[in-house]
Amino acid sequence: MPAAGVGSDVGYGEAQAPSSVASPMPATVIIRSGIAETIWQARDVDLPQPDPRTPHLADVVPSVLAAMGVSDFESRIELPGEIRGACVLLVDGLGAELLDAHADDAPVMAALRGQTLQAGFPSTTVAGLAAVGTGCRSGEHGLVGMSFRLPGVGVMNALRWRPHPWGDDLRDSVPPEQVQPMATTFERAASAAVEVSVVSGAEFSGSGLTRAVLRGGRYVGVQALGDLAAGVASAVADGGFCYGYHGEVDLLGHLYGPGSPAWRLQLREVDRLVESLVEGLPPGGLLAIVADHGMVAAGDDVVDIDECATLLDGVAAIGGEPRARHVYIEEGAGDAVLSAWRETLAARAWVASRDEAIAAGWFGGRVRDDVRLRIGDVVAAARGTATMVRRTVEPLESSLIGHHGSLTSAEQSIPLLLAYG
Repeated sequence: MPAAGVGSDVGYGEAQAPSSVASPMPATVIIRSGIAETIWQARDVDLPQPDPRTPHLADVVPSVLAAMGVSDFESRIELPGEIRGACVLLVDGLGAELLDAHADDAPVMAALRGQTLQAGFPSTTVAGLAAVGTGCRSGEHGLVGMSFRLPGVGVMNALRWRPHPWGDDLRDSVPPEQVQPMATTFERAASAAVEVSVVSGAEFSGSGLTRAVLRGGRYVGVQALGDLAAGVASAVADGGFCYGYHGEVDLLGHLYGPGSPAWRLQLREVDRLVESLVEGLPPGGLLAIVADHGMVAAGDDVVDIDECATLLDGVAAIGGEPRARHVYIEEGAGDAVLSAWRETLAARAWVASRDEAIAAGWFGGRVRDDVRLRIGDVVAAARGTATMVRRTVEPLESSLIGHHGSLTSAEQSIPLLLAYG
């Protein structure tokens, strides 16, 4: 997507929180490989801000539970009442723009297409699942990226619950329930006597991320689409609330690219899953399908942070992923690092200080004091199809074709699909 159109469709719009950047002029950066790279210094642009009129992924579960009549949950998205059993099924990586572009491969889901939601920043699975599980944005739930720095711990990969880029399991020394201490939506529903189940991959049972943001329901570990469908159907038929998860659309998007033949064939399989669930909905049953983010295919505009001395000078640690980076600086290097990242990345990314990103609403309207320290001193969100890889430190992630995490509408726009029994 052209940079000028980024965020123009939903969720994030340009030009409301100005950043201090220079006028355009050519410059040359010598990266560590010795190759001279011609860049354009940052232009006078404004940071994108979330559109308060667009519902957020965090609004879905509270609204469904409110429609079921569960006390202490507010209806943030209008749904009909008298729901007697419901499932929120999250299809990882199924952005609204991708679904719309490939509607012929998913006619059932296309027919259910309703309003478009915003994923929130960063548009990544850790933050998305936390939004579903807590009903809050990232500034409150605190899982501000795939990897981020925890004071006293260092940079941690929250998907694997291990030090980044490698290290031993941290679940004992860094309990997930302390990293994300708020009661989850599932815990709150269970305390109100709702039968809550989480139907997801068996390999995720008891993982750090599951304990942090999905605790509170009976975990039903599944192996394939068949037992995922059976688990969801059983929960809804029994009048309970169910969260279901399918991750292979995202996986194949990363490996082969969104819209690739493999990705499209997987989308067709998911559409058949949804068709079977819709056909089996009992009277009063609700199936709400969402995603945690969209995806873009990486373009030719790739910056290898590990090979660019300008981006490493004064930097103590780096978190995030190729489309959304947290940069943690050495003491006294703040202004220099911010300027270097702005000038080097130029039109490839929005680059903001921590305070600017928070003021622009990237992490929601409320950011807890302890969460502020997890956010980078500098935050970079890629524009267009650019990526900020680390081929030395993150060889696997840097080799992927599909990426997400940033503020473009391709990554932020997620569909809400609703079916009723």
